[in-house]
Amino acid sequence: MKYGKIEDITIYSKELDEDMQLLIHLPYNYSPLYKYSVLIASDGKDYFQYGRIGRVVDELMDADDIENVIVVGVPYKSVSERRRMYHPQGDRNEAYIRFLAHELVPYIDANYPTYQIGTGRGLIGDSLAATVSLLTALKYPNCFGQVILHSPFVDDVVLEAVQATQDPSRFSIYHVIGKGETTVKTTVDGALDFLTPNRVLKELIKSKGFPYFYEEFEGDHTWKHWQPDVRRAIHKTYSY
Repeated sequence: MKYGKIEDITIYSKELDEDMQLLIHLPYNYSPLYKYSVLIASDGKDYFQYGRIGRVVDELMDADDIENVIVVGVPYKSVSERRRMYHPQGDRNEAYIRFLAHELVPYIDANYPTYQIGTGRGLIGDSLAATVSLLTALKYPNCFGQVILHSPFVDDVVLEAVQATQDPSRFSIYHVIGKGETTVKTTVDGALDFLTPNRVLKELIKSKGFPYFYEEFEGDHTWKHWQPDVRRAIHKTYSY
């Protein structure tokens, strides 16, 4: 089994007016002679640590089951900052979305051998990180061709953004939610029902005609259930 490496770098964001850490997983076959798709993970450290996404990509690539993929993780600095940037009502949400599209994508394209087209870029996230990933893809559908959602937080802002989409063929959506996610403890809003709004989102996405995969798993709002799903999500999104 061959494994890649993770580069830990920092770039300055004008949109957020701060340094942003990036964890960049380069697969074992990384070479400037090849082209790579890019998957950007908000909650980036969690996807590497709990989701084991780097190992999953290495194993699937080693088996020749998926195309070449670079994973770019964007960690959050604190729980409060995470909410400010990822939550639809967060005061830094729009700036974070602009950072992803206007700063992170150009940086990756300038420093790594990427396809530099929307179909070569994806976004992945869990909970609020899934929410901001979906909102980013909806705002910049020419920039991102896939979005992977693990149990997103869904409110009226999210539903209205999906409803307003003019061309749902621009990107595909992979979406899972747990049947046990009916009383999810949140840091600010208390216990929330995630399952019901996700079912509403599912019907809306289907009615709009997005290329779409949806499934409800047996479990709750934790990495215990998201981690095993990372492999299928990556395989479905990046298989030949």
